[in-house]
Amino acid sequence: MYEPIRSGRPTAGASSGIPHRSREEELDIQLAGHLSALLAVTDELRGLEPSPDLDEAAERLAEQVSRLRSGHAPVRTPAPVAAGSDPAALHERAHALAGRALVVAASRADTTVAILAAERMDAHAAVRAKQRKLSHAG
Repeated sequence: MYEPIRSGRPTAGASSGIPHRSREEELDIQLAGHLSALLAVTDELRGLEPSPDLDEAAERLAEQVSRLRSGHAPVRTPAPVAAGSDPAALHERAHALAGRALVVAASRADTTVAILAAERMDAHAAVRAKQRKLSHAG
């Protein structure tokens, strides 16, 4: 019913039996998660607004997720285009996810992913600016 009282602290060389990951491994997991989420949003945008830029971005994102996951490719299922999907909201979400990926990539000094994330942030910011300009002009 109660947890037994533990006597003493583990010694310096003793293993507690709990698996521990290094900071680098934790950052890899976190970065792969952000990139996977960005890839999912990118695939959804590709369904709404097909473009070579989004196709290339999706492939580059998938490559990096695979690299971070020791060769395990991300699971990608074609996202059905939902009625009433808002491309502006998807671009905003993609921009935020790319920003999170950029922060983690910078902290683990992954230049390749940092550049990719910054490029995606710029691309989504440009689309958002264009959409705002069109909505104010119309």
